[in-house]
Amino acid sequence: MINYTIYENKNSSQWVTFVHGAGGSSSIWFKQIRDFKSHFNVLLLDLRGHGESKTTLKTAFKQKYTFSSLANDILEVLNHLKIEKSHFIGISLGTILIRQLAELHPTRVQSMILGGAILKMNFRSQVLMRLGNMFKYVLPYLVLYQFFAFVIMPKKSHKQSRLLFINEAKKLYQKEFIKWFKLTAEINPVLKWFRQMELNIPTLYVMGDEDYMFLPSVRQVVENHYKSSKLFVIEKCGHVVNVEQSAIFNKNVISFLKTI
Repeated sequence: MINYTIYENKNSSQWVTFVHGAGGSSSIWFKQIRDFKSHFNVLLLDLRGHGESKTTLKTAFKQKYTFSSLANDILEVLNHLKIEKSHFIGISLGTILIRQLAELHPTRVQSMILGGAILKMNFRSQVLMRLGNMFKYVLPYLVLYQFFAFVIMPKKSHKQSRLLFINEAKKLYQKEFIKWFKLTAEINPVLKWFRQMELNIPTLYVMGDEDYMFLPSVRQVVENHYKSSKLFVIEKCGHVVNVEQSAIFNKNVISFLKTI
């Protein structure tokens, strides 16, 4: 089972589960914990090979990584803790896992908050994937990760987010990075399905107006999925919205969850 941390709130019966992106860990939510635990029960997860979950790599997770298997890792924790339903908050690749979980087990997902959501790989991101596949066995994974971080978060104002994810990525193993990178082989058909199919689950996309790689596709999807989806764009903000503009992120997400 993947590692988890909980913060219980005796005055609430609702749960909020945080899912980080590739190369991160549950520590990226440090600016959310205080605000959210005041209103909800909070569950933080470390995905396979990330954070404290990497200590189980020698005895578990030997099968091929797929979005479905990674989503079921989350479900396993929910079942273990007897959490019937939860709000889910994700960032970057974590948003794909939340959406996958909602596809597989919609009754377990009360709402989805998708920050820095990935719904389509544009030309630049497709080039990044090809370069990564060419050099993933040649270059140290950290060199590739640093390059990706600079392309996705290029501005000075993105520096804190960039350094946070690079420092977290240092804790990965080379083999683990390659396993995660191989997920890119199935990402395009998965994202195409997500763009086409609207789920009857309240969804809030939280995007930075400087997230040039992923914001355009999210705008288009929200226009088509208007029945269940809303978009909130944070000004002067890049990809990692929960870090760069944490106060605005927390306030608006909590307000949204209070309406459900």
